[in-house]
Amino acid sequence: MAKQDVEEVIGETVLVVKEGQGGNEGEREMEKEGSHRHHHPYAFHVSGPRNVSSPNWRDLISSSWKDGNYRRTVIACFIQAVYLLELDRQENRTEANALAPKWWIPFKYKLSQTLIDERDGSIYGAILEWDRSAALADFILMRPSGAPRAVLALRGTLLKSSTIRRDVEDDLRFLAWESLKGSVRFNGAFEALKSVADRYGSSNVFVAGHSLGAGFALQVGKALAKQGIFVETHLFNPPSVSLAMSFRNIGEKAGFVWKRFKSMLPSSSETQASSDERANTCSVGLKKWVPHLYVNNSDYICCYYTDPAGAEGNHADKENVAPPNGQGPAAKLFVLSKGKQKFLEAHGLEQWWSDDLELQQALNNSKLISKQLKSLYSLPAPQPTQGKP
Repeated sequence: MAKQDVEEVIGETVLVVKEGQGGNEGEREMEKEGSHRHHHPYAFHVSGPRNVSSPNWRDLISSSWKDGNYRRTVIACFIQAVYLLELDRQENRTEANALAPKWWIPFKYKLSQTLIDERDGSIYGAILEWDRSAALADFILMRPSGAPRAVLALRGTLLKSSTIRRDVEDDLRFLAWESLKGSVRFNGAFEALKSVADRYGSSNVFVAGHSLGAGFALQVGKALAKQGIFVETHLFNPPSVSLAMSFRNIGEKAGFVWKRFKSMLPSSSETQASSDERANTCSVGLKKWVPHLYVNNSDYICCYYTDPAGAEGNHADKENVAPPNGQGPAAKLFVLSKGKQKFLEAHGLEQWWSDDLELQQALNNSKLISKQLKSLYSLPAPQPTQGKP
């Protein structure tokens, strides 16, 4: 029998079995050195983007960061790096064989901080900063126009034994309450984002996340916007389904009749002035903080962001819709439609740096976006005045 080499991939180890040479232990050899870097499915050269070049001196003249496709691709790679930072930690990889750095080094960024959940020791976020030394080594004398000074990237749910409990706990928190503010990860992400925004200026900082991480990114970005700090925000497959929303929708159907009746009643000049003031507040806010949402229609977790049904097209409730008269949108919504896809493919992060990606910018005043941003762009309810005794 002719000799035959059979490769069996087990996890990260490539086991080479040589048949026809006897049955002792010497017939098996392990490929150890660099095997996980060369063969691991999450290695940058295996599953990373193919047609994205590293920054070079030409970017000083025409920056790649001004291209929306390039920007989306790099930000998605940074989020993938956070997933891999946690996997590197769980699988005890060293600095020499870690997978995560390959996802930021080509773009001339460096890791400056990891966000760690002290309850389980897991890494759920990271701050990546422009690496001036690496850039100078390639004759890039300054940061290209549009490239952020720092990016806070937040991962989504990782179904591994070390992380599943806390990750799913936050998933259920959002499902039940449509809010992540009770999570310790919200506080950690908010403090980290505010810190780098104070250090470098909000115009030089991005925040981004995928899935559950997109939920955190949206809420910490909105919390900063309420303080007048507007950070560019990129949300990949953000969660759009919650029990709280479903219950509220039931109440809204009952309340629709009351709204119609109320609209037929004569309104006082005071009420009209209050409504106009709310609309003006909305217009100002929308021009300053406009999150970017990347949604796949086949992903049931985020697809409801694309549903315009129920949006108040008649602008009866000015707190709850995009501002009139062609003012800025509530969000930039980019939709990927590839027909029917399996959930894991439609919800995956890898699709956002694929070569054949075709996006369309959809209607940006969906009911769900309006709900998410309502508290940011509306004035607080007026307090009742107390009469004199």
